[in-house]
Parts: sequence; structure tokens; C-alpha cells
Amino acid sequence: MGKISKALLPVFTFAKIDTKRLFRDKVGIFFVFMFPLIFLFIFGSLNKGNNDVSFKVGYVNQSDSEFSKKFTEEFKNNKTFEIDERITNIDEAKERMNRSEVDATIILPENFGDIKDGKQYPSGETTILYDQNNQQAAQTLTAILDGVFKEINNGLVPTDTPFTVKSESTATKGQTQFDYTFSGLLGFAILSLGVFGPANVFPRLKQRGVLRRYQTTTLKVWQYFLGNVLSTATIGLLSVGLMFAVALTVFDLNMRGDYFSLLALTILGTITLFGIGLAIGGWAKNENQAAPLAQAVALPLMFLSGTFFPRFLMPEWLQNITAYLPLTPFIDGIRFVVTEGKTIIDIAPQMGLLALWAVVVYAIAFKVFRWE
Repeated sequence: MGKISKALLPVFTFAKIDTKRLFRDKVGIFFVFMFPLIFLFIFGSLNKGNNDVSFKVGYVNQSDSEFSKKFTEEFKNNKTFEIDERITNIDEAKERMNRSEVDATIILPENFGDIKDGKQYPSGETTILYDQNNQQAAQTLTAILDGVFKEINNGLVPTDTPFTVKSESTATKGQTQFDYTFSGLLGFAILSLGVFGPANVFPRLKQRGVLRRYQTTTLKVWQYFLGNVLSTATIGLLSVGLMFAVALTVFDLNMRGDYFSLLALTILGTITLFGIGLAIGGWAKNENQAAPLAQAVALPLMFLSGTFFPRFLMPEWLQNITAYLPLTPFIDGIRFVVTEGKTIIDIAPQMGLLALWAVVVYAIAFKVFRWE
């Protein structure tokens, strides 16, 4: 026991030193804690705004009928549409559509809502004016208004409907777009911490001669590595904890899984990705060597592992390849825990793949490490 404690003493010492060094570094604090939060607020705000479908439209009522006035009043209270009040005629509508300031313009013609041809109910045809850049939005608007008018028509002229359709709820709350994106943002934060951290710090320490002085002591490579791994895992948990707190309180993250599975996956993912940065930083003699290599490794992982957009949008052959990248099982595992409520047993394949990558990257890191 005494020998083990003596061997681990340098490990805890360097873990403490490395953690303190980060918290004394304002730039380091920014990139570890604030930079991921900036992305969280950007993507969270975008996704929060996209939860409800809405269109910015122009609205021109050329009719004086009572029905058109009532319809206009109800239309303006519909949250699906955001009406540009500056548009009062068709020429202004065309001008603002040409600038892409509105998606389309809804026009009620002069005879809209009039009672004619001996009928006892009003009638009319609405025009949706759009340009070629907003054809899809116009089609969606047409479908929405068609549904609105069908409901009005059934109230005015009741008819039998032999065939109908109904919707039925699953009684479960589905995941929001933010719930899905959040897992990728966690992956981005851990990737930045694990790869860019040691890839920047180690070459700097070499140039200052710090590692050369360590080499003259009884310090072993594994002790130095383990100390850095402990400090990075601690910082990674703090960063993830901060992001979770913001996501839960500000963006109503729907956390379905258990925090133990999330904790275990975060620790293993941080250790694995840190091994990649350790191999790069341990091999590179200076920052000029480390920076481009870190970029060459991190950018493909970032864009091919489902960080900012889902992997199912990729071709099937590419999905099969990217499934084995070291960042992919981490993001997939986080997604399974957060959005599907899976446990550590359910994500065993992702944990196993991460552990396998950890063995590979640390074997490489030990092989290529140099003190100067």
C-alpha cells in the first residue's frame, strides 16, 4: 500500500497543478466554459424559435364586406402568421417580397365575402402572392388557409363526409429539436477540451523547458499522463454540468435518462478524447506542429460524428464509416441517455467502442511522447 501511495502522489500533485493552471488562465476558462455556452445559446435560441411554425406575411384587404372585416380580425390574432403592417397595397407587397422581408402576401379581392348569385352565404377566393424564392412557403400557406376555409365552409354549408381522418396522441412527450442538438453541443465541448487543450499546452511547456526539467526527476510518463487525465476529467465534468444547468433552466431540456449513465459516459468520453490531444501534444515539438494536426483530426470528427447535424442525413455508406469514429459513440450515447432514457447497460456498445479507442490512442500517446 505504501508503494502504491508513493507512486500515486505525483499523479494527484500534477492533477492539482494542472487544474489550478487552467483556472488561472483567463483564455483557458473562456474556451472551456464560456465558448461552449455561446454555442448553446445560439443553437438553443434558434431551436426555441423554431418550435412553432410561423410565417411573416403581407396582408392586403381590398374588400369592404362585413365578412372580410371579421375574417381579417381573426386572421391577425392567429399566431401562425406575423403580419407586416407596413404593407398596405400590392406594390408595397411586391417590393418587400423582392427584398425577402416577407414570405408571401395574402390578398382579399374586392368581392371577397360578398353574397351573390342568390346564395345565402358569402363566398370569395383568396390570393397568395409569392416570388420564386418562396414557393415552398407559399405552398404551405395555401394548405394552411385551405384548412381554415374548409372549417368556415362546413359552418356555412354543412355537408356529409363519407371518409374522414383523425389524429391520436401517443401520450408521450416527443423530443424537441434542442433536445437532439444538445447532445452534439456536449460532444463539441468535450472534443475542444480533450483535443485542443493538450495540443496547445504540451508544446508550450516543451518550448519553455518545463517538461525537460520533469524528465530529470523520478517522474514517470504514466504518472504525468494520469495526473493530466484526472484534471481534464474534472474540468470536463464541470463544463458539462454548467451546460446542463443552463439547458435545463433556460431551454427546458427534456432529460429522460439517469445522471449516473451520463456521468460515466462523460468521464470515459473525456478520457478517450483527451488521449487524442495527448498524442498530438506529446509528439509535437512546438505549437506550429501541433495546431494544424489538431485541426486535421478535430474538424472531421466535428462534422462527421453528428455534432451539428444528424448522421442519418448522410449517405448510408458514410454513416457506416463514421459510426466508428471516436466522437460518434460519445454523442450517440449522450443522445440515447438524454432523449430516450437509456441506461448504462443499454449504451454498453458505445461505452465499449470508446474504451477500445482509449486503449488505441493511449498506446499511441505513450509511443510518440517526448519530453522536449
